[in-house]
Amino acid sequence: MTTAQTSLGAHELALRDRADRVIPGGMYGHMSVRAFSAAHPQFTVSGEGARVRDADGREYLDLMCGWGPVVLGHRHPGVTAAILDQLDRGDCLDGTSPVAVDFAELLVDTVPAADWALFCKNGSDATTTCVTIARAATGRRKVLVADGAYHGAVPGFALRGAGVTEADQAHLVHYEYNDPASAEAAAAEAGDDLAAILVCPMRHDIKRDQELVDPAFARGLRALADRTGAVLILDDVRCGFRLDLGGSWEPLGVRPDLAAWSKAIANGQPLGAVTGTDALRDAVRSIYVTGSFWTGAVPLAAGLATLTELRRGDALPRMKRSGTRLREGLARQAAAHGFEIAQTGPVQMPMLSFAGDTDFRLVTAWAEAAVERGVYLHPWHNWFLSAAHTEGEIDAILERTDDAFAALG
Repeated sequence: MTTAQTSLGAHELALRDRADRVIPGGMYGHMSVRAFSAAHPQFTVSGEGARVRDADGREYLDLMCGWGPVVLGHRHPGVTAAILDQLDRGDCLDGTSPVAVDFAELLVDTVPAADWALFCKNGSDATTTCVTIARAATGRRKVLVADGAYHGAVPGFALRGAGVTEADQAHLVHYEYNDPASAEAAAAEAGDDLAAILVCPMRHDIKRDQELVDPAFARGLRALADRTGAVLILDDVRCGFRLDLGGSWEPLGVRPDLAAWSKAIANGQPLGAVTGTDALRDAVRSIYVTGSFWTGAVPLAAGLATLTELRRGDALPRMKRSGTRLREGLARQAAAHGFEIAQTGPVQMPMLSFAGDTDFRLVTAWAEAAVERGVYLHPWHNWFLSAAHTEGEIDAILERTDDAFAALG
């Protein structure tokens, strides 16, 4: 068995002390490990393939992949080469680099529901831009969103935190995910002011088991949008390029009018995108959205290299195979140690919970035991696999998670 990494290292503790003095709370948002663990390192200094290393030199098998962006593995050679090549020529330039056209062309060629693409920096940019386009196209205000769904850390969508007013979300109307009657009722409440239906490819709210979409629900939302003249927006920020390159609902035959992308589209570089149909071109021309770094050439070059590699065809099947191997192994281990667990969501984006663990104490203890043994995962947020998770890496993970289960006894 592996030796447990039983305490945070000296460099980690020193960095936390320094951060506490100059960064409110020591860290913020989802990156604050104090919000979910007493054992996870706050600071990581390097990554390679499916592994990361903390400030004290400890190595971890990585099941968070930078919270989703790393889809090919840390420091993928092809993506790194594209980054360095573009960096030699410039990044933030006065005019847009031609690589923006190259990447937009490749996105349109890859995503069947895309006739055009525009770029931004992150998922919040992308979802906000989608809603702006929908309102411009329809002349309406109301947006349907699922209860508990995360669509960005901006006042218009934020689920928690001070500084958000009722007015910020006055035009959101909520429905229950996978409940067609609830969506219909929300649309009726919005009435003639319904601009958009915003939906995630699956239910991936934190602190609850994940829930795959019911194909009938997805088709029902498409029909509802068509009937009301609303714009159907698929928030593919978290799932995009892990489940299907054509879009996460493409296997269902359900195509959105707009899609928001980020996380995996540039293998860790800061980039978001919006894709949409020809019917919305005029609306896009009519709005004003921009940012000094939205067309930075280096992230766009990384995105082009990432999608080019993904289109070669092996990365997504490999993630599915590795995810299945991980899921089956964890199920065997839990049963052998006498624990009842649930594993939910697609195997490429797994999540594990313990039966009856309503306060998350057991899963947190297990996650802390895992990270002490060199596996970086989260107790109540879904994990992410990358193409760098080979069978050997999965087996190394399972060796350590088995020891983590044993530690709970």
